[in-house]
Amino acid sequence: MKKLLTVLLGICMILSLAACSQKQEEPAAPETPETPETVEEFDPSAKSEGVMTYAEYAAAAEGDEVLIEGFVQAAQSYWNGAKLYLADPDGAYFVYCDGKGEDINISEDDFAKVVLSTDYAEGWTGMATGAKVQVKGVKSQWSGEIEISEAEVTVLDSESWYAEAEDVTALLGTDALADKMNRYVAFKGMTVEASKDANGNDVAFLYNWDGSGEPGSDLYFNVSIDGNVYNFVVESYLCYDGSVVYDAVEALNIGDVVDMTGFLYWYNGPNPHITSIEVK
Repeated sequence: MKKLLTVLLGICMILSLAACSQKQEEPAAPETPETPETVEEFDPSAKSEGVMTYAEYAAAAEGDEVLIEGFVQAAQSYWNGAKLYLADPDGAYFVYCDGKGEDINISEDDFAKVVLSTDYAEGWTGMATGAKVQVKGVKSQWSGEIEISEAEVTVLDSESWYAEAEDVTALLGTDALADKMNRYVAFKGMTVEASKDANGNDVAFLYNWDGSGEPGSDLYFNVSIDGNVYNFVVESYLCYDGSVVYDAVEALNIGDVVDMTGFLYWYNGPNPHITSIEVK
């Protein structure tokens, strides 16, 4: 009997040791994965501390110092003063960097960061990279155009952003059009009307407003809708001779129906700077 008990106790000990060994060999529970860092979503409306919203800028008086941020949509030639067309989701700005060469308030290196090309000889088109910039200057007005003068421009580290063209055709001839000043806009279904050259001939466009220019000068042309005629321009420092839009305007015929996009500049009234034109 004692012998049997001894055997049973031995078996129990062996089973207990086996169970302990099996328990010790069980794999450790997997570690809880770390929560990935939240990626902050890009917000083109966000402003740095102390920077005006578009509404605050719009409410500022002429002559006030302003500090704004926007995304470069287009730019006129660096050597003509590096005028910048900026936008954010709430509005648009025209920035006039006074001076030329060493006197300009944006460096040539920074200017190269905001435009797609600096090759003026090959049909320069001032389309931009959408880079975000901060601008300090003075809110000014010149012949009705609201702009920022004495501008100091700093290129910021940010994602790019572009505004979509807003169709403002229906606002032509109304006071509400001025609220869209400097924005990237579209005009649709307009008809090319005759202009008079220096000899009194009907032509589809003029080199300079009075026809006194030559290829490479600004292009002026008349377009109409609902019986009203408006004067638009291809600004040569923005879209130079050889660019797609410059060539397209030179090929216009009186009576062509066109869709256009550009920036709603102002000179004693709407003076859109056209950057694309399509004959329908």
